[in-house]
Amino acid sequence: MSPLGVWIQRFVEHLRHEQRSSPHTVAAYQRDLFQLEVFLGERLGRGAEPGDVDKVALRAWLAELSREITSTSLARKLASVRALLRYLERREVVRANVAAAMKTPKVRRKMPLFVNADAAARIVEAPLQGETSASAPEQLRDAALLELLYGSGLRVSELVHLDLEHVRLREGTMRVLGKGKKERIVPIGGPARAALHAYLERRSELSHPKTGFLDPRALLVSRRGARLGVRRVQELVQRYGVLGSGRGDLHPHALRHSCATHMLEAGADLRAIQDLLGHSSVVTTQRYTHLSLQQLSQVYDRAHPLARRPRVPPDDGE
Repeated sequence: MSPLGVWIQRFVEHLRHEQRSSPHTVAAYQRDLFQLEVFLGERLGRGAEPGDVDKVALRAWLAELSREITSTSLARKLASVRALLRYLERREVVRANVAAAMKTPKVRRKMPLFVNADAAARIVEAPLQGETSASAPEQLRDAALLELLYGSGLRVSELVHLDLEHVRLREGTMRVLGKGKKERIVPIGGPARAALHAYLERRSELSHPKTGFLDPRALLVSRRGARLGVRRVQELVQRYGVLGSGRGDLHPHALRHSCATHMLEAGADLRAIQDLLGHSSVVTTQRYTHLSLQQLSQVYDRAHPLARRPRVPPDDGE
């Protein structure tokens, strides 16, 4: 491993153990930075040093990558290098963070997918409509998980890591472990409490049919008694998206987006939504205001009499 590679590995360990970054984030940084190390090694014909990461080399690397990847991926890779160099600068391994002043590629942010309130209600109710082959305990479990995703705005990773001890139905709250291992207390609404209560009464029926195994900690378990995984939740949400609203593109995060959008439209305070969703910055939460404004503009164009009037071209004689 080159000298640069050694420092990259130290930085990755710093992210993992000191910053407590998510495994997904750590893997992305590691992949991006070792990709840079390989590029520099091939370019220089030797093992790369931290000081070899200069503006010229970075521009050459990004230019080569731009032929194959999107501007969104380019922006993320540049962010990875900035973070590494900031780490090295603080330890006086490099003199300056040369990536800090480099312009980030313009990224077009896609508007998050969401469904209207009526469609969300149909999706959440779909497990109990008798249109699936799932057993009764599974249907109750699915109704509960959909209520938590939509009603409490949980991330799918937060949902699958919920333990029985995290949920306090009597108080109507649950302890959620979010990004960066940050804990927050999230309220459980009335419909979600009812759904959870109904599921928990029959949760024991989901033990493994042969071994009798039932995860003693996990809140949501599969028909074999094991903790429900992210992929399975994604499949279930997609299935009920089709059954409830004909949406085959529905994913768990869309229900989270829908929760935030509907709360904002109902007059909820932006800071309250930020606390509910566990956003570290209110800037992240503010995108829902843009989403609501876009929807308002569409309603205006469809309904307002002035918006529907045909435009009369100006009279050239005036």
